[in-house]
Amino acid sequence: MKRENEFCYHVPVLLQESLEGLDVRPDGVYVDVTFGGGGHSREILSRLGNEGMLFGFDQDADAGRNIPDDARFVFVHSNFRYLHNFMRYYGKAGKVDGLLADLGVSSHHFDDEERGFSFRFDGALDMRMNVRSGRTAADIVNGYGEEALASVFYLYGELSNARRLASLLVQARERKRIETVGEFLEVVKPFTGMGKEKKFLAQAFQALRIEVNDEMGALKELLRHALNVLKPGGRLVVITYHSLEDRLVKNFMKTGNFEGLAEQDFYGNRQTPFRLINHKVIVPPDGEVEINPRSRSAKLRIAELRKNDGR
Repeated sequence: MKRENEFCYHVPVLLQESLEGLDVRPDGVYVDVTFGGGGHSREILSRLGNEGMLFGFDQDADAGRNIPDDARFVFVHSNFRYLHNFMRYYGKAGKVDGLLADLGVSSHHFDDEERGFSFRFDGALDMRMNVRSGRTAADIVNGYGEEALASVFYLYGELSNARRLASLLVQARERKRIETVGEFLEVVKPFTGMGKEKKFLAQAFQALRIEVNDEMGALKELLRHALNVLKPGGRLVVITYHSLEDRLVKNFMKTGNFEGLAEQDFYGNRQTPFRLINHKVIVPPDGEVEINPRSRSAKLRIAELRKNDGR
């Protein structure tokens, strides 16, 4: 039975497909590094026996309201970039049977007017996943130099007009600090005409959110740690939502590095730490997208850490 607040917080994407990818064993040890509303975690728990164990990571204090009352579950209030440290603390490093990461921003964050993740609401320009520490989106918009701002919008938002946008923001903040979503939207109005408003704003907000939370750096650390946390034969299951993170995951699963350059042995065989479970990326079926439009950009990739014999 699902708690009332689970699906208010976040609708789990590709739920059955990702659980099939984990191939849950009743006595296994699993980690959900993006606990959020607990949708994926509860499904994992439903497949575990009494000897099984599940760790759930989330840096957002709000996620703590969704913790299941289950002795087999351990909640870790932390960014998943510290995965290896915590698994070592709990004595599970190298003993994990499956690791699940749903990298999308939860519906809770987009729908919370006070967090600044959405351009639909005029709240503080914040965007921090962990509100206890770190710089906000306003700090970045007002504190970065023009070149640094342009790089953020170009690299993480893939905006072709990143330089002009950065220049406009620098000019505007000289008159008055940009503190709220509404003030940001007012400044960028010259870029939101001709029916392209939503796409532009989505890209700009994505860029700021990624920079605020160092999402790409955290993802790289998570993937590296997966090599030390999973046991041979353990599964890595990752759901991505934009091309930047999907490229990192795809390259790492194929080659063990982020450049996608696989080493070869003397005979020309590729030396990679993972065996791909799905060679073709898995996307949500039409029915799921219709029910949950936010799932439309999701991509699921599954890999297994090779065993000592290389298989």
